[in-house]
Amino acid sequence: MSSYMQKPADVERKWYLIDAAGRPLGRTATMVATLLRGKHKPTYTPHVDGGDHVIVINCADAVLTGNKLDQKFYRRHSGWVGGLKEVKYRDLMNNTPDRAMMLAVKGMLPNTTNGRKALTRLRVYRGPEHKNAAQQPEVYEW
Repeated sequence: MSSYMQKPADVERKWYLIDAAGRPLGRTATMVATLLRGKHKPTYTPHVDGGDHVIVINCADAVLTGNKLDQKFYRRHSGWVGGLKEVKYRDLMNNTPDRAMMLAVKGMLPNTTNGRKALTRLRVYRGPEHKNAAQQPEVYEW
């Protein structure tokens, strides 16, 4: 019996809406990354980009458990001497909570062309309104 390998032409994409209000940031990001890669489908094939479109709303209401707001940092480096930039997650969640969600999901996707392509199917909004009502997303309950 041969294994099933999905072809890129056979991929069917759906639109999902996830509400992040009151849910931990990391748990929400793992579910979003799973949907973006298509690992929830029985036709999952690692080398084929078979994921779905995901809309995340209410990112400003996502929570970080424990003392992560004060102890966790988002760090980036320019490559130059002294080029380390740090932002506390308390400031990141107050100023740009949608960026915090995007960075969390990006870290959970593979650093390949499939991961970069999957990230383009993610839409993140800080409030309850979104601009993708025409796509008729279905609410994803988990």
